Amino acid sequence: MRLLPLLALLPATLWAAELADTSAQRAAAAQLLGKLSTELKQEIAKNGPVSAIAVCRDLAPKLAGDASRETGWKVSRVSLKPRNPLLGMADAWEQDALLQLEKRLAAGEKPELLDMSAIVQEPAGRYLRYAKAIPVQPVCLMCHGDSKAIPAEVRKQLETGYPHDRATGYSAGQLRGAVSIKVPLPE
Repeated sequence: MRLLPLLALLPATLWAAELADTSAQRAAAAQLLGKLSTELKQEIAKNGPVSAIAVCRDLAPKLAGDASRETGWKVSRVSLKPRNPLLGMADAWEQDALLQLEKRLAAGEKPELLDMSAIVQEPAGRYLRYAKAIPVQPVCLMCHGDSKAIPAEVRKQLETGYPHDRATGYSAGQLRGAVSIKVPLPE
């Protein structure tokens, strides 16, 4: 059941409080990350790490697009160091969210539990903004780790497919980026 049509019937003070509950966005982000992780691990096991590049390149945006169509929200993956700037460049709110999540991670919060939300006014209207941290997992290091440790065939494929790649140099447990969800709110 979609929450937004019901919220339009409530006074603004009630729907603002209702939207502070981000359980639906948290679930959507977890589902996206779970599907992506499963597919990535299966592809690596079946065809190796070079082949797995296509999972993040092709399947991840498809899964985000599917989630967007199913929910009516804008669902995407963003980073301060995007591999593909056309798909992963963080907007101003997302940049601030990623920096805040990094500070919380540095202060000792568990990376898998990091998320945040806000209701913001933008020129096009009011939105619930939600960001769920994407921590670097050991499997991610084959493509996102220290460039000297990335296997040569993977590095070559990344250099060919992503000439402006900035998404390397990570260690396990660091913040790779976030699932960003933008929910339009009634005025």
